[in-house]
Amino acid sequence: MKRVLLLAIIFVSAPALLFADGKKKKPEAAAAQKTPEASNNEIHWITSVDELQAKMKENPKKVYVDVYTGWCGWCKKMDATTFQNPDLIRYMNTNFYALKLDAERQDVINFMGKEYHFEPQYKANTFAVEMLKGQMSYPTSVLMLENFQSPTPIPGFHTVKEMELFLSYFGDNAYKHEKFDDYQKAYHPSWDHGQAPDMTPPAAH
Repeated sequence: MKRVLLLAIIFVSAPALLFADGKKKKPEAAAAQKTPEASNNEIHWITSVDELQAKMKENPKKVYVDVYTGWCGWCKKMDATTFQNPDLIRYMNTNFYALKLDAERQDVINFMGKEYHFEPQYKANTFAVEMLKGQMSYPTSVLMLENFQSPTPIPGFHTVKEMELFLSYFGDNAYKHEKFDDYQKAYHPSWDHGQAPDMTPPAAH
């Protein structure tokens, strides 16, 4: 319930964010856990920011970024549960470019003419810092419009039901004419959400 309330708070202000001045912020290359040749049974995670930019030029789409770290137990749980849902996979692959971003990567990221480096103060790459607006928590989902506009970070582990709600809000362009709280009240889930995941906190690594 707390997670759903958090989503509502975030999305009440989302339309203002999405129509803010056209500042184009930056997604990144990621140490992806799946290959770009992934089958239709898995999310087609993009493995590099160069590939993402090339795809965007060919065919602009919205972008979903999974910001994670190697030590994050909830990130691994989301990989093993939420991201395995067939309906979510199908919707993600159709409507979004999906990028995995290791927030702690230490190489240089080049994106849209700007360089991003590892910043010891945040223990993260400045690209992740910019997308998460300095609020470094993992996992965080970041949704962007076509051509990388208006990044909207949504922190925390999310169930399939929660993901269906906010992915469809963006993916079906409901944000253009409806506030999130109104959309949420009228929304009827259509995906098979499967068995609810065990929400026991993962063991620390």
